[in-house]
Amino acid sequence: MEEKKTVQTEVEKPRDRAVLAGLSSPRLDKRDNADEDTLEELGALVETAGGEVAAVVLQNRAAPEPRTFIGEGKVAEIRELVRNEEATMVIFDNDLSPSQMRVLTQELGVQVLDRSGLILDIFAQRARTREGRLQVELAQYQYLLPRLTGMWTHLERQAGTSGKGPIGSKGPGETQLETDRRHIHRKIDKLKAELEEVRRVRGTQRQRRMKNEIPVVAIVGYTNAGKSTLLNALTGAGIPANDRLFDTLDTTTRLLAVSDTLEVVISDTVGFIRKLPHQLVDAFKATLEELEYADMLLHVIDISNPEWQEQARIVEDLIRELGAEKTPCLRVYNKSDLFWGDIRPHGEDTVNISAKTGEGLPELLRAIDRTLDKGTRRVTIHLPYDKAGLLDVLYRDARVESVDYAATIDVVATCNPRALGLVKTYVEGWTEPKEPWEE
Repeated sequence: MEEKKTVQTEVEKPRDRAVLAGLSSPRLDKRDNADEDTLEELGALVETAGGEVAAVVLQNRAAPEPRTFIGEGKVAEIRELVRNEEATMVIFDNDLSPSQMRVLTQELGVQVLDRSGLILDIFAQRARTREGRLQVELAQYQYLLPRLTGMWTHLERQAGTSGKGPIGSKGPGETQLETDRRHIHRKIDKLKAELEEVRRVRGTQRQRRMKNEIPVVAIVGYTNAGKSTLLNALTGAGIPANDRLFDTLDTTTRLLAVSDTLEVVISDTVGFIRKLPHQLVDAFKATLEELEYADMLLHVIDISNPEWQEQARIVEDLIRELGAEKTPCLRVYNKSDLFWGDIRPHGEDTVNISAKTGEGLPELLRAIDRTLDKGTRRVTIHLPYDKAGLLDVLYRDARVESVDYAATIDVVATCNPRALGLVKTYVEGWTEPKEPWEE
C-alpha cells in the first residue's frame, strides 16, 4: 500500500485548474474577439503554462458590459462552474481593463487572468538567457503599471482625508500607489537601459558578421510551427524541440554551410501568435530585430494545421509591423508528411519539407543558395610570384582554404565578385559568366 502512495506523490500535479472564458461581440475588433479556435489555442497555452482546462465558456453579446465585460448572468454561471469544477482561476481570451479584472476577481472569488497575462507568465517560465529575462521583466512591468489602481484597497482605511486612519497615516490617500508607480517607472527605465546595452553588443557582433560578409537568415513562424526542429535538422543545434507553444524564447544562432560557396548565420526566433500582447512585441524587439537586419527570412508554416493560412497571415502582419517586409522571404511548408490535402502549396519562393523526416531539406538549401547567391565562386588560382601581393587581397576579401608554393602560388579560395575581378586572369579554367540575355 505504501509503495502505491509513493508513486502517487511523484505524479506532478497541474499548477492550476482553469475555467476559460471568451466574449464574441460585433463591437469588438475582429482580432480581439474570442471564438472556438482562439479558445482552443488558449487551452494549449494553459497546458504550456503547466495548468489544465476545467471548463470553457463562450459568451455572445451585442457589446461588452463595461463593469464585468461579460454581464452579471454570465458571471454567476462562471462562479458556479468554478465551484463545481474546483477551479483555481478564470482566464479570459480577451484583454480585460484593470477595473474589469478587479471586479471579476472579487465576483468570482479566484484569480482572474487575461490572455496577455497568461502569455507573460509562460514567457517568464521559459526565458533562459539574461536578455530573455530582461525582455520578459520589462513586458511584465509595462503590463502591471495600468493595473496598479485598486490593488491597494487596504489603504482606503488609511486615507488621510477620512480622519479615521492610524497615527502617521494622515496625508495624501494614494501615497503608496504613487510610490509604486514611481518605483515601476524607475524599473522600466533601468530595464530599457540594460536592453539598450544588449542591443549595442548585438550590433557590434552584427557589424563583425557584415564585415565578414556572412549573410544572416532568420527563421520566423507561428508558435509550434517546427522552427526549432528545422534548425536542429539543418545544423544539429540540439535545441529542445517539443510539441508545445512558446518552447523557444531566446534567439539561437548557428553557422550553416549551405553549399561549398555559401555559409550563413541562421537564427531561430520566438514564435508569433494571434493577439500577441503589444508589450511583448515592443519588449522583444531586441530578439526580433534580427529580422530587420536579416538578408533572408524563412517563414515556417505548419501545413498540417487546418488554420495554417490564418497563422501565416498573422506572421506576415507582424513582419510588416517590425519593418522587415522588404527582406526576401521563402515560405517553408513544414510537416508535409502530415499534410491532409490533395495538392501541396507550390510556386516561386515555396518549399515543402518535413523537418522531422528530412524530406525536402536539400531543396530548401538550394533555394537559400539561389536567393543569397551574390556571384561567389570556389576557384583554384595560380598566381605568378611577381603577383604575390594579390594573396593579401585574397586573405582580406575571400575565404582562403589552402596555399601551395610550386611553379606558381596555388590558392584554393571562395571569392566574391570583387576578389574574382582582381584575380580572374589567374583562375584555372576561367570563363566570363554570361548575362541572362546571352544564355
